[in-house]
Amino acid sequence: MKRRLVTVLISTVLLFFSACEKFLEEDLRDQVALENFFNNDQEALLAANGLYRILHRSSLYQRGLDNYYVNGADEVGPSRNVNGQIHNYLIQEGVADGNGTWSALYEIIRNASSHISNIEGNENLSEEVRKQTLGECYFMRALAYFHLTNLWGDVPYFRELLPLEELGSLERYPKDEIRTDMKDDLALAFELLPDEPELGRASKWAAAALKAKFHLFDEEWADAKAECDNIIDHSPHRLLDDFAAVFSQNDRADQYNDEQIFVVDFTTDGVFGESSTIRTDDYNPRLRDEPADRSNRPGGPGTPARWELLSADLQAVEQDMTGYGWAIPLPELADRSNWDPDDLRYDVTIVTEYMGYELSFPYFRKNWNLNLTSPRGNHNENYVVFRLADIYLMAAEAENELNGPSEAYSYVNKVRERAFEPDKPWSGMTQEEFRRAMYDERKFELCTEGYRRMDLIRWGILLETVRNTQHRPWNNPADNIQPYHVLLPVPQDEILLNPNLLNTDPTNNGYR
Repeated sequence: MKRRLVTVLISTVLLFFSACEKFLEEDLRDQVALENFFNNDQEALLAANGLYRILHRSSLYQRGLDNYYVNGADEVGPSRNVNGQIHNYLIQEGVADGNGTWSALYEIIRNASSHISNIEGNENLSEEVRKQTLGECYFMRALAYFHLTNLWGDVPYFRELLPLEELGSLERYPKDEIRTDMKDDLALAFELLPDEPELGRASKWAAAALKAKFHLFDEEWADAKAECDNIIDHSPHRLLDDFAAVFSQNDRADQYNDEQIFVVDFTTDGVFGESSTIRTDDYNPRLRDEPADRSNRPGGPGTPARWELLSADLQAVEQDMTGYGWAIPLPELADRSNWDPDDLRYDVTIVTEYMGYELSFPYFRKNWNLNLTSPRGNHNENYVVFRLADIYLMAAEAENELNGPSEAYSYVNKVRERAFEPDKPWSGMTQEEFRRAMYDERKFELCTEGYRRMDLIRWGILLETVRNTQHRPWNNPADNIQPYHVLLPVPQDEILLNPNLLNTDPTNNGYR
């Protein structure tokens, strides 16, 4: 359970498995020839490791995916006038259009497709490593297409590495057909991958969780519930008794727990500069903002100001506030009165005072790490992609859509057992009441974990939610959001390289 993903890549292999900035601008002349690679287990594992390394990019789990999955909804907003293009729905072609994210995801797809062709039937590899690395390639490619179809809908599609001239002229392909193929690939990955997860690597249960997500987003309720039930009944994962323990990463030696199904494993002092994450800094406060009434001198003139007292108290416990401090809860989420008074998750999720000091802003306690061992710009916190509580809530939603709430209660109430004191199980709801209650239950259980905006989109309530959510004076997403903002525009740079991307939709998802 605790063995870490190997991250040391030799330079020549790094050159091979890294791609150019754009997915249509690749020159293979100086890269390692495929026929000279995949000669043993170590090389196959090294190739798979290269796929995981891409997840650490700033355009993916280091920060970039949060822009489009967390911001622009009803959870997170900037504490000052930053990130306004995304949060305020000022996105357009060439402006916050996700070009870096698009490129990184296609880099995964290209490399995974190439690896699959070289691993399948390769007699130089042991059966164990061949199965594992092949399953990882299928999983990683499906994860990339999951994000691409979520963010852009119809996208260019290929399952084998094509000649550059073909890659450079692909049209967009129907999203539903891509997802159908990916579900099939994930079923295969489930059979190939190991049962016991390793930190930062995909297990068969990660494949099942991703497949369940595909089914849920496509409203294939029976298939979604079947995948969730399989994970709940047969995987080694369990719900932790303590909600706060799910997110505790203070002990570097024990950052992976039994509730986490798949994580992106970040480490401090990474070899290549992408091993650590800067996402934590977005949620960590900056001392220049804190605490409230920070310049006041409680002891009178000539005595330390409140910010100096807070700084001294932090240093005494080897902590500091060195983050950027801009990703903070929106006012309604931060307001305790909008949560059930017995919901224990509030104090784990939101913090408005610390060490006896009232803070100028509310923050997400579940996302911050003030320890000096987690320095600014070089954090080792893992990004939890899938965890078991989400699987229970997905099963509850799917069962309610299939048969109503009578059998769905057991799933959601299992999650709520640890969330309330005293316990407050659901009962006596209609199907519609259960459906609407789930809107808030997923927000309180999973906020800032990369689910919220896509949940609002698949429920068809993004626009009304954004327009009815209180934002701070320097933000105005409610004034700008339009129906087409449920998708991003195909990046301008990609259209310039390949005008065929507009053949099936000249409006570019409504942005023209």
